[in-house]
Amino acid sequence: MDSGAIRRRLGAVLGVLTASGLLALAAPGVAQAADPSSCSGRKIRTFTFSTGSVRLYKDGNYLCAVTAPNSGGGKRPMMVSLQARGFEPVVDKGLFAQHAGPVRSYVGHRKVWIKGSVGRGSYDSGGWKRY
Repeated sequence: MDSGAIRRRLGAVLGVLTASGLLALAAPGVAQAADPSSCSGRKIRTFTFSTGSVRLYKDGNYLCAVTAPNSGGGKRPMMVSLQARGFEPVVDKGLFAQHAGPVRSYVGHRKVWIKGSVGRGSYDSGGWKRY
């Protein structure tokens, strides 16, 4: 095989790898707002804070998070954020009566940063953690 054929094959292989890498980076950062029951998988952690909690679920390579208040009541400001390292955060923020979220993101084996708040109380993982 001559050097020209080797270069053409190497170029084709590099093109396919580059395209697949770009697709893998583009798709996971998309937020998926859904019903509360759509946090599929198993609950792996609950992070409590003064006014509520953030529940974290894992399903394969995906994480899903929901923030819920400790007590019932009317609408109040709530927020949940899930960010896989290297990607934009997936956030649900607004005035809610029952929960903020769920937010779902592909994380693979990346570390994540999780935040949640209900009223004046909040939770922040304080850095990148693996779940």
